[in-house]
Amino acid sequence: MPKAYVFTRYGGPETEALVDVDRPRPGPGQVLIAVRAAGVNPVDFKLRTGYRRPGESGEREFPAYFGSEVAGVVEETGPGVDGFAAGDEVFGRPVVGGWSQYALLSVDLIARKPAGVTFADAATLPVAASTAYAGVRQLGLAPGATVLVTGAGGGVGVAAVQIARALGLRTVGVASDGKKDLVESLGAVHVPSGPGWTERARIAAPDGIDGIYDLVGGDVLAEAATLRAASAGLVTAAAPPEDAARLGSSRVARVRDNAVLEAVAELVADGDLDPLVTRTFPLERAGEALRVVEAGHARGKTVIEVAA
Repeated sequence: MPKAYVFTRYGGPETEALVDVDRPRPGPGQVLIAVRAAGVNPVDFKLRTGYRRPGESGEREFPAYFGSEVAGVVEETGPGVDGFAAGDEVFGRPVVGGWSQYALLSVDLIARKPAGVTFADAATLPVAASTAYAGVRQLGLAPGATVLVTGAGGGVGVAAVQIARALGLRTVGVASDGKKDLVESLGAVHVPSGPGWTERARIAAPDGIDGIYDLVGGDVLAEAATLRAASAGLVTAAAPPEDAARLGSSRVARVRDNAVLEAVAELVADGDLDPLVTRTFPLERAGEALRVVEAGHARGKTVIEVAA
């Protein structure tokens, strides 16, 4: 039987297990893929602890799959599917599956993987890169403007800095001292995080900050709000809606469709976006991959690779 890494109840790492699962069957508008790679994101361990995404309701069924972004090869198509066939290399957001050997994807949330893009890189695009793309676009800055990104050394931050640069923006990235070389290698001005970071940001951007993309939330978001000029935009992918509203910011309006997936894949294929996959683990060691991300100090993206 196919294998999947799941959580069997809400809680900590003790709830995780590699288990046998039934091979999914594609329904109308769905494709079944053999997973080759799956991204690891902070939301994975949050869901394990009982976190609900905005708008989610109802009880979760256990065992529950980890994983919100996958890449692989189409095995089978469901009724009404046009444009995809067995053997196509694709990536997207799973409807069923994730850190597993097989996954179901909706044709509304799937795109072809460009030939020059690896499965590992493609598996980082549906959540991290798409969130980065949506947030930078939402700020609506003109080329030459300055954007500040908090959490610039994480998976979404790494993508946001590069996407901003590709759009002609000057980028300032807030990250730990240990990620200075990483942030600067992406073309951003590095501002060390920690006490006093807002003053350091003002020095790094003497002409002012035109937009802020927050990927940390909490006190960092509150401090970031003090940096904006009256006309500067502030969006966050890390704070709950009520915190964002209180600080006069907006939640990132994630656009989940094929067009966004195709856009970020094109950036990778053109060399404008490096997903910066820094750690890979086989499915059998998915728990180790999650520990890396859960520790909060991961550089770039962590990916689970599934053997063919």
